[in-house]
Amino acid sequence: MTELTGFLGPAYLWVKAAHVTFVIFWMAGLFLLPRFYVYHQETSPGSPEDRAWIERESRIRSIILTPAMALVWVLGIMLALHLDAFRETWLQVKLVLVIALSGYQGWLVAYGKKLASGTRPVSGRALRMINEIPGIAAALIVVLVIVRPF
Repeated sequence: MTELTGFLGPAYLWVKAAHVTFVIFWMAGLFLLPRFYVYHQETSPGSPEDRAWIERESRIRSIILTPAMALVWVLGIMLALHLDAFRETWLQVKLVLVIALSGYQGWLVAYGKKLASGTRPVSGRALRMINEIPGIAAALIVVLVIVRPF
């Protein structure tokens, strides 16, 4: 296998397995947090339930989302360097999608701060629609990595 001859050597498969694992954790957080926001948005600002949602959302961001995203990036860059894949079109498109998901996470963090301050600028229906973004991105990324259509 030529994949085992890059700078990672036999660690390549371990790094790849870790990358996929942390992608799963990251995606779980990206699915869960907007769903929390849907429920949180229905609470009265300042209520005990509101404060409980703020705490839950903070934990998701600090325990799952941020560490998982950081590890996905570090491990993914290691894999791309190992495979010398940065010139590959499929990887370039994948990187655009991963950057978009990272931006989506940034938007989620900012929206959580608005909810915590009592502001509810987006409707529950819109939040439900926004929750579909990571699923669509994940499906496209899987096709790019597995099929490599270009």
